[in-house]
Amino acid sequence: MEKLIMYLGFPFVRYALIVGVLIALCSSLLGVTLVLKRYSYIGDGLSHVAFGALAIATVLNLTNKMIIILPLTILAAILLLKNGNNSKVKGDAAIAMISVGALAFGYLLMNVFPSSANVSGDVCSTLFGSTSILTLTKEEVIICGILSVCVLVVFVLFYNRIFAVTFDENFANAVGTKVNFYNLLIATITAVIIVLAMNLVGSLLISALVIFPALSAMSVIKSFRGVTIFSAASSVICAFIGIIISILGGTPVGSTIVAVDVVMFLICFVIGKVKG
Repeated sequence: MEKLIMYLGFPFVRYALIVGVLIALCSSLLGVTLVLKRYSYIGDGLSHVAFGALAIATVLNLTNKMIIILPLTILAAILLLKNGNNSKVKGDAAIAMISVGALAFGYLLMNVFPSSANVSGDVCSTLFGSTSILTLTKEEVIICGILSVCVLVVFVLFYNRIFAVTFDENFANAVGTKVNFYNLLIATITAVIIVLAMNLVGSLLISALVIFPALSAMSVIKSFRGVTIFSAASSVICAFIGIIISILGGTPVGSTIVAVDVVMFLICFVIGKVKG
């Protein structure tokens, strides 16, 4: 406990906790909708697109990599949504195609135009997360905070419409809800969350922040609102515990958070089975 209190005295630890909790909260809120709409794999696809965009930004030696990563990831989300039901390339095939292509393209760029002597280390850190969450500046925390607040505000303001689009698109469309617009909004918000989460858990583990809290909540709660609230609460708790364990134990931040999420899911799954 003394060691923990000592670490909490450092600004970089507080920054990591703030960013980690905000990202976990936003991811869990959107995760419920994505899982119910069978879009959970889109997070994985967009995370690979973000990796490819990061490789481009690294090759160009850009100081602010968000200038390239955020627009390209949002564009990919829009393209996946627009062409997801195309007769030639179905949604799951489009996600797989963009996902694998972006991952290969990014790795190729980082090898052909290396920005450091340890390319393998850079790639591994980007894919599985690194200590970059512990080197956040005050400006980066503020940017993350602003984007997170925007996501939360949008979710709260359009909660009823997102609920309608999630469960029955045909009915929502019939009563005048702009289904395409709200699907586009969901995809854009998902892209923003993916970009924010890259520093926390890495490209390959981002989907865990989206999927596990939602599945944990669905194991023990039945209502949409209850699932959303439980998912948000459990995700924040898991992120907080994961970061604390990582700091005290010296383990990788992203992997530790995901491991805690997995344990939470197993506990909720067992409780759900016992409750029937």
